[in-house]
Amino acid sequence: MTTALFSHPACSVHAPPPGHPERPERLQAVAAALAVPAFAALDRREAPPAAEADLGLVHPAGYIAALRASGPASGTLALDPDTHMSAGSLEAALRAAGAAVAAVDAVLDGGPTNAFCAVRPPGHHAEAARPMGFCLFGNVAIAARHALDRHGLERVAIVDFDVHHGNGTQALLWDEPRVRFVSSHQMPLWPGTGGPDERGAFGQIMNLPLAPGTGGPAFRRAYAERVLPWLDAFAPELVLVSAGFDAHRADPLANLELEAEDFAWVTAALAGLAGAHAGGRLVSVLEGGYDLDALAASVAAHVAVLMEQGA
Repeated sequence: MTTALFSHPACSVHAPPPGHPERPERLQAVAAALAVPAFAALDRREAPPAAEADLGLVHPAGYIAALRASGPASGTLALDPDTHMSAGSLEAALRAAGAAVAAVDAVLDGGPTNAFCAVRPPGHHAEAARPMGFCLFGNVAIAARHALDRHGLERVAIVDFDVHHGNGTQALLWDEPRVRFVSSHQMPLWPGTGGPDERGAFGQIMNLPLAPGTGGPAFRRAYAERVLPWLDAFAPELVLVSAGFDAHRADPLANLELEAEDFAWVTAALAGLAGAHAGGRLVSVLEGGYDLDALAASVAAHVAVLMEQGA
């Protein structure tokens, strides 16, 4: 089976203020990278909006209602210094969360082997009742709970290689023993969380801080020696990926030194983990990545590997 690509034009309508790094051009760059003949075999699907019950898997009803009421008719509304809503933001966020849920359904129901969700806004910083770090809903955490509670899975792995700590995913799943969550991230760096002592209520969280200037060889070694054996022992029935590409050396928001080839390598490693334990079932959801050329090249490398593994 091939790789599914979930996206929606509404995800480009979310419009933070001018100069904001999480801008619509990010998704346009991704779309252009995946529009070339090498990606013609992708199973392209429209991302549906998440239902209220989907969001409610990790967010309280009051928070969801507050966000629904917050979208301005014009201009932007600052929810915090980094996180904004425009008239199109709510639908974009609903489509982003809905893509993750629909992708899980697709791979677990015997459709494509794996999937990539080209969506925005990202989700891994959103906490239960707090938008944060450009994020409104916890897309990957929602997808994990959907797989566990509705599909009956017992073991789900989440790997977040975004350059910023996935504090929201960690907080939303802190008490969830059925998930092993790994976040590799630069430290020190915003949001300031993600130390190795943050291990979850059941020791099911691994934080992997990386010093500024860390490049591909050290990144690959950390995954090969620590992350992959830990997840292999868990034998996940589904692998979810928070695919942030801002650890690329060209990214303006951080100081790691990865290249597109490093993202291809970690994608192959995670696909191999999924192949060994989960019938290849893997769902990847876009998070960060703010240099447009680096983002486009990294997504292309990531998806090309998924297609090779899903063939």
